[in-house]
Amino acid sequence: MLLPAKAEVARHLERYRAWERLLLAAPADQVVRGNFENTGYTLCVLMGKRCAREAADAAEHYLRDVRTRI
Repeated sequence: MLLPAKAEVARHLERYRAWERLLLAAPADQVVRGNFENTGYTLCVLMGKRCAREAADAAEHYLRDVRTRI
């Protein structure tokens, strides 16, 4: 599997977590919900997962992995 650049994954994971915090603070805000879902979808595409939660977990694991994959 072709892996995305770690900087790109980190940037999208940070955005996902920021929108997640905003959604927890304002669960009825449809704009916040839409942005949260969009960032989750982007993580799914980057990490090859079908669920945003799994994609976020995979991104965190990928960023922690210090070994170089060839």
